[in-house]
Amino acid sequence: MNPEEQILLFHQTYSALRQEIGKVIVGHDSIVEGTLISLFAGGHVLLEGVPGLGKTLLVRTLGEVLDLSFNRIQFTPDLMPADILGTNIVMETPAGRREFQYQKGPIFAHLILADEINRATPKTQSAMLEAMQEKSVTAGGEIRKLAEPFFVLATQNPIDQEGTYPLPEAQLDRFFFKLLVTYPNAGELTEVLNRTTEAVKTQVQRVLDKETMIELQKLVRQVPVASHVKDYAVRLVMATHPKTPTAVPIANQYLRFGSSPRGAQTLVLAGKVRALTRNRFNVSFDDVDALIHPALRHRLILNFEAEAEGITTDHVIDQVLKDVARDAAVAA
Repeated sequence: MNPEEQILLFHQTYSALRQEIGKVIVGHDSIVEGTLISLFAGGHVLLEGVPGLGKTLLVRTLGEVLDLSFNRIQFTPDLMPADILGTNIVMETPAGRREFQYQKGPIFAHLILADEINRATPKTQSAMLEAMQEKSVTAGGEIRKLAEPFFVLATQNPIDQEGTYPLPEAQLDRFFFKLLVTYPNAGELTEVLNRTTEAVKTQVQRVLDKETMIELQKLVRQVPVASHVKDYAVRLVMATHPKTPTAVPIANQYLRFGSSPRGAQTLVLAGKVRALTRNRFNVSFDDVDALIHPALRHRLILNFEAEAEGITTDHVIDQVLKDVARDAAVAA
């Protein structure tokens, strides 16, 4: 298959996924796009929003349109690592002997919905951390590889903080994107009512299987990135590092720590996927600009002054985009 045919297949598959998800999910176009970009890039997604906005429904619908194994894990304060990873139990053999056998936990699936992930204790969150980063788990003294492809789509509620354990920065950094789910407008809310309060059940079709997903992920890695676009992504990330020569003024004023190198990796990989979704085989400046908020908003750590003044990481990113020139010669 030549590159043109591969790009066409990618675009057709992406469009079919958007169409099937749109049968269930009303609006949230940027959220759906961000989630699909993360999947094709092989990254995990954190969905943040108040209850009732369709976060769980989106992930469940994604599990239906992808021909992949899907498990949902409802996180609670009493959830233990063994409840996710699995454990050894004593089993009796046909010969009457007793031996330990490993029973796999729900983490052994291609697509994992980690619902209200911030309600789990740090011990359980650390078990998820290993699975997300290493794509393997350690249980019963053995390292066991997880299925490929492997995605974690986690949700969290930003307003109800009682009985929650905020995710540590190290775990937040493992998420490819952090997507903010907002309220629907009047038209979208009316359509939600039409779909959910009448006797009509929407059926979605499976669009993408495991083998094709892996091939399309390989295609993403082959998309070229021009040196000046890659340099732009690097300068954007370095502009967020406070108290360094490359920092922009707002980073020095409001940030304690800037983005890790994973931020630059995310910008480039996500830009490759976005280019393919638009029938291009090269990454543009616009691709980087369009994806910088979900890529960096959870990788910037605000200082006390920012929190006191109500400054968000999105506000800082907006200013970084204004201060960092696309042309390195202009920046110099």
